[in-house]
Amino acid sequence: MSQQTPARTPLPRVLSGIQPTGDSFHFGNYLGALRQWVHLQEEHQPFFFIADLHSLTIEQDPKVLRERFVRCAAQLIAMGIDPDRSAIFLQSHVPEHTQLGWVLQCITGFGEARRMTQFKDKSAKGGEGQASVGLFTYPILQAADILLYRPKYVPVGEDQRQHLELTRDLAGRFNHRYKKTFPLPDPYILKTTGRITDLQNPEAKMSKSASTASGIVELLDEPSVSAKKIRSAVTDSGAEVRYDEQGKPGISNLLTIYSELTGRAISDLESEYAGRGYGDFKGDLADVVVEFVTPFRKRTLELLDDRAELDAVLLRGAEQAREVASRTLADVYDRVGLIRPAR
Repeated sequence: MSQQTPARTPLPRVLSGIQPTGDSFHFGNYLGALRQWVHLQEEHQPFFFIADLHSLTIEQDPKVLRERFVRCAAQLIAMGIDPDRSAIFLQSHVPEHTQLGWVLQCITGFGEARRMTQFKDKSAKGGEGQASVGLFTYPILQAADILLYRPKYVPVGEDQRQHLELTRDLAGRFNHRYKKTFPLPDPYILKTTGRITDLQNPEAKMSKSASTASGIVELLDEPSVSAKKIRSAVTDSGAEVRYDEQGKPGISNLLTIYSELTGRAISDLESEYAGRGYGDFKGDLADVVVEFVTPFRKRTLELLDDRAELDAVLLRGAEQAREVASRTLADVYDRVGLIRPAR
């Protein structure tokens, strides 16, 4: 009598997205969060999307924007996201995102949306009258992005906790008002890394919008350019290679980068460079950076030369996403009283 193979327990689903803010990832966003997406593939069912719709909350050059989405997809694959294990797709290729977004807008209070940090911070710069409705409803579409896949986990950093809290609030409100439809997603706390700061202003976060060209290491720069930026990075008074975030922010930032790229403990690096000074340290770190960015850049450019393959990856990812998203939206439409079209 043959034995039945036990049913395989489905992997917990995880959902995350990225909005491209430039033509290349930089060390701040890569070391801070993105590379951890690769590890999520090992024990989860991942859905990774490029948030092209969210990019429209501010005025954009369409040609530049379109190219950035393609470059983002290529870099995700180059850094280790495997299309055979993860769905990689464009948010706009799954129309259920905006359809669920509208339903959630209809159960969100105006004051609740107005308190969201994204809207408060960005509208403060140009005045609320200049802010778009899209910026105002951005967090609600973000909640739809998440709930559409009914994930177990959502990777978050400290700056995204408020958005996840809104998502959980809206899920609970929908479940209470209609019928239990959404599990409340749990935060997946990303491994704490030292904050990667601007090479020329180590008091500030490395950021595409705030850093100068010399203060940011882009993964698609020519490797020699990246090495030069490391060698020219601001350090601190004295010559001791020692981690002290308050007293020596410049060298502390470089130690963090060195540690994150090599996996070596900062204490080991401090011992190795004791008595050797900043010059030796920065020269060696420049070599480490070149060794890291060279294959990443090469693989990304190879992928960009094969647009047909990239298009196929995004199409396959969107199809996988829609299989899940369409079922969720069908449940939502039934529960709020909408009539689905007859097939």
